[in-house]
Amino acid sequence: MRTFVERVTFAPADEILAVLHEIAAEDWMAMPPWARNLAFRLACLQRPTDVAILREAAADLLSFGPDWDAYAYELQNRADQIEGRS
Repeated sequence: MRTFVERVTFAPADEILAVLHEIAAEDWMAMPPWARNLAFRLACLQRPTDVAILREAAADLLSFGPDWDAYAYELQNRADQIEGRS
């Protein structure tokens, strides 16, 4: 676990997303929700205006809700605001 946290902490958003996509393609449930949440959170922090990342992170959070639904809706709202939607 320590190795994962260290690697994801210092990885650029592109690498984080590549790993998330690779793992999802192999076995969607292979990565525990806490690790997925951390990885998406770090990617969102690196690219706070990247609508695609915000929406992907929101969809992932909704997959494991309802504990994180409020955060998912917040990410969706932020993406809508960036795109100029109301």
